[in-house]
Amino acid sequence: MNQFHLQQEHSKELQLFEHIAEFALKKNNTIHLNSFPTEVTECLRIYYIMDGKFNWIINQQHHILYPGDAALILPGQNFGAENNVLDIGTLSWLHIYVDKPAPAGRMISGKWSSLTKSENLTIEKILLLNNAPVLLKLKEAGLILQDLHTELVNQEIGYATRVNHLLDQLFILITRQLTRQNNSGRDFPQTFMKLEQRLRKNLAHQWTVEEMAALVGLGTTAFNEKVKNYSGFSPLNYLINIRISEAIKFLKKQDMNITDIALDTGFYSSQHFSTTFKKLTGYTPSEFRKINSPKK
Repeated sequence: MNQFHLQQEHSKELQLFEHIAEFALKKNNTIHLNSFPTEVTECLRIYYIMDGKFNWIINQQHHILYPGDAALILPGQNFGAENNVLDIGTLSWLHIYVDKPAPAGRMISGKWSSLTKSENLTIEKILLLNNAPVLLKLKEAGLILQDLHTELVNQEIGYATRVNHLLDQLFILITRQLTRQNNSGRDFPQTFMKLEQRLRKNLAHQWTVEEMAALVGLGTTAFNEKVKNYSGFSPLNYLINIRISEAIKFLKKQDMNITDIALDTGFYSSQHFSTTFKKLTGYTPSEFRKINSPKK
């Protein structure tokens, strides 16, 4: 495939695709100073290595990519080549404009996507919570990018639909690969412990099952089954138990207000906290505090 560089507002091939900011393939045969400086953009960027070895800084971490590897850079993350120099080799990249992440929103959502709302939400959470931007040996991504270029250039019947389907296919492929990499060689108990640590650090957040599943790189169905098999509880009931266990620690500190404890541990109100606490412990928070207060 020959070199090309398509840019929104400059390339007629992208006129029907306002969500595609840039799509390119570059064969770099010589080294030029400041040819790949570190920068931050609001696009979601996907890079695929066809040939060569590339030393990159992604979100302040060093990574080495080889042929067949892909890199995923989220909006707001810094990205560039080591020493600001693009290494010799061949690479392709795709930049997608995305909606700003919101608590109830979706990051890659748009009228162009045929993914369901639930699928889009799951993909968004996995991408946002992912800590491994490099996807190893993802040759399927290269094939999708080739097909994408063919559709944009030839513009045969149905090409607009086909282009958007290929983008959906690419996001599905990336998300599945991230899930596999995050869970390869890792037993669930260890993953479960890391999940619990993350939840305890931010219990005030109203965690959804989708968000918790994304933290460990699983779909909601598989996550529900694994949590229930491991703990005996559904994910939400498991989360409530964590909230209560943290609340117990706070109640033993006499200087903390019960309403503050309720909100800090993720309950909607002191009444909601009190009702749930009594159901699980047999005491109201005030009664528990009194029983466990230091004896004078």
